[in-house]
Amino acid sequence: MQIFHFTKESGTHITKFNSDFVMSRIVKTEMPAHIGCVHLEAGGVIGYHKAVIPQLLLLVSGEGEVCGEDQVMHKINKGEAVFWIKGEYHETSTNGGLTAIIIESEMLEPASFMTLK
Repeated sequence: MQIFHFTKESGTHITKFNSDFVMSRIVKTEMPAHIGCVHLEAGGVIGYHKAVIPQLLLLVSGEGEVCGEDQVMHKINKGEAVFWIKGEYHETSTNGGLTAIIIESEMLEPASFMTLK
């Protein structure tokens, strides 16, 4: 399990084309990807299970806890992303609720764009 940042502070200020915004790059896929949005209510959990393919969870609101195969829980906050490799057991839970984007693809390399926590 790896934890990354995609906060405003880790992004790049874009001014091209008369723009004014910060872009935090996340991932580039060369193979098909499944992208979904998960809404966990207070006390919600995505139970301990094996990642069928590499998986990246991007926390966009709320806070929660995640673990990998060691089952040691790590707190995550909005602006952080968690990456699990294919075959890795993992779990996500929250006390107060959270919303996350999940990207799944055979070839994910978030370290090529994001910085580790």
